[in-house]
Amino acid sequence: MSHGHSLEEFRRYREKMNEKILARGNLGIKRFFNLDTQAYDDGALPKKTKELLGLVASLVLRCDDCVTYHIIQCVEQKVSDEEFFEAFNIGLIVGGSITIPHLRYAVDTLEECRKKARARSSS
Repeated sequence: MSHGHSLEEFRRYREKMNEKILARGNLGIKRFFNLDTQAYDDGALPKKTKELLGLVASLVLRCDDCVTYHIIQCVEQKVSDEEFFEAFNIGLIVGGSITIPHLRYAVDTLEECRKKARARSSS
């Protein structure tokens, strides 16, 4: 994964900073974080679909941290490579050529997630 951090470093940093932010006790921030978490729960749309939607939005908005987060969540939801690439295509169509560097990042991140999963399953 490019941009100088591994999946584990990403996870640790995200958790550490979220804890720091939430520890400050700001009610609005706590409510927003809770709303964000609940938005991806199963509902009329399954969690898998919602995570793919979040991934496409993240590509279009060009947020690599969000791309990483949603790829991790999608892998946990058993999204296939074919499903990923259809979602990547939607992000590219909606976002245009400016999203291509973020698409490269997304594919690199997906490859790292798949490599990590293979290493776990062969241990």
